[in-house]
Amino acid sequence: MSWLQIRLAITPDQAEALEDQLLDLGAVSVTFMDAEDQPIFEPDLNTTPLWSHTHLLALFEADTDPDSLLAHLQLLRGGELPEHQVEVIEDQDWERSWMDNFQPMRFGRRLWIVPSWHAAPEPDAVNLLLDPGLAFGTGTHPTTALCLEWLDAQPLQGQSLLDFGCGSGILAIAGLLLGAEHAVGTDIDTQALDASRDNAERNGIAAERFALYLPEQLPEKAADVVVANILAGPLVSLAPRITALVKPGGRLALSGILAEQAAEVRAAYSDAFELDPTADKDGWVRISGARRA
Repeated sequence: MSWLQIRLAITPDQAEALEDQLLDLGAVSVTFMDAEDQPIFEPDLNTTPLWSHTHLLALFEADTDPDSLLAHLQLLRGGELPEHQVEVIEDQDWERSWMDNFQPMRFGRRLWIVPSWHAAPEPDAVNLLLDPGLAFGTGTHPTTALCLEWLDAQPLQGQSLLDFGCGSGILAIAGLLLGAEHAVGTDIDTQALDASRDNAERNGIAAERFALYLPEQLPEKAADVVVANILAGPLVSLAPRITALVKPGGRLALSGILAEQAAEVRAAYSDAFELDPTADKDGWVRISGARRA
């Protein structure tokens, strides 16, 4: 079946009232989209900020009369509607379409991320089997890609690795497949720990090689290699703890950092680490270096 979609160009202060009014008029879903590729920086706790220029998309059943719908919405608003357009969305095999958009991806020289419905493009390469799932980290985001490329270039054989903010476990599992002897993952979300455990099992990683902890349970034991793909604010505030988790002479990679936040994060780690040049991808950066003895 097809659907009728109403798209309105709104400001954040219009969002709540319009969402309620459209749902009252029978919308089966209401979503918000960034209209101008505008980043939202780390929000305050328990807030859900919107972009200053936002598109509201409301989906209705196909037999909805658009003229009547817009007239009723205008009555509820008590005035003119924001700039808007009406479009018909044809039905399709959404699952098939989504799967087709997620292809195997190569990172560095050796590492591939391969979804379960694809054959590995290079069977003899290091192939990490991973499907999009309940926790962040499938390789598609620039911050994850930056960390995977960095791990691929590291001499990991026999090393210990810590993934601080492990999400799906993609970085720790990649490190283990690339030769690390043992890995530890930590995340504030128990669902992320479950996803990491499941993904490790899918990739043939024995449970004794990959330990998972909530942050308050994490043993304060330093690792040879530490990766932390979280956000700039926590990376700065947690700098003393993360530093202590890297062995002297060990390597560190940090991401989840917008380019304009790089200087602050570098400053938080520059005393303890000999930092490499900042690597960037699509407005995001990776900061890496070796801990001073």
